[in-house]
Amino acid sequence: MADALVRYEVQAPAAILTLNRPRERNALSPELIDALLEAIERATADRQVRALVVTGAPPAFCSGMDLAELAGVLDDLRVDGRGAVWDAALRGEEVLDALYHCPKPTIAAINGVAAGNGAGLASACDMAVMADGASIGYPEMHSGIQAGMVVVHLMRLVGERAARWLLLRGELVDAPTALQIGLVNAVVPPAEVAPTALAWARQTARNGPLAEAGTKDLLCRFSGQAMALHSTAYTAAPHLTPEAREGLEAFFARRPPPWAPPAEPG
Repeated sequence: MADALVRYEVQAPAAILTLNRPRERNALSPELIDALLEAIERATADRQVRALVVTGAPPAFCSGMDLAELAGVLDDLRVDGRGAVWDAALRGEEVLDALYHCPKPTIAAINGVAAGNGAGLASACDMAVMADGASIGYPEMHSGIQAGMVVVHLMRLVGERAARWLLLRGELVDAPTALQIGLVNAVVPPAEVAPTALAWARQTARNGPLAEAGTKDLLCRFSGQAMALHSTAYTAAPHLTPEAREGLEAFFARRPPPWAPPAEPG
């Protein structure tokens, strides 16, 4: 269990799903994505589990897609709908959809940095509690990678003005800012993140399970930014562009991408 890519632990009434690649800051490799999907399915099917808590093994929540793994498959970066990069992008979108449409309450316990698709995981959950020293944001366009379904969930939570500010600047914001714009529900000291998430899970466990599932279905169907999984071919495709390849090659070479402005003097 200690070596599992996603640690699965039941602390009644919740299943705690811990992303477990701490040396990689819990970056989303294809294997981790598959393990997380399996854990979500397991928790959804378990009648004893009334809520899901998603968190990361310290020091991070999730740093986003695993750019280091992409280094080995840059030659496969194409837009023809085939190949490992395309498949990984689609699976990443599928995780967000699984969390968003889960019939049980989902709670993000953000105990460290949440970037890119890591921020997307948090925003796809029903609720989010964040450590006061953590940060969150969407820096992927700095490497030429267009955001996908994270845009849908971000706009659903914070509105268009704040979403544009977060996505187009690409900078991480601190916990008080995330709370102010509505990206998270609460900010607490780091030691209180897990207890707060479990307290929320206990509160939701007072709900009738069928009433809760029906209410969540209505919330999903009538959200102003609702999007079905069938549209992920659109949202995943922009990840896989020649510009993204240029950006990633620059990232791995530790040099600015070709579109970056020159450094300011001094």
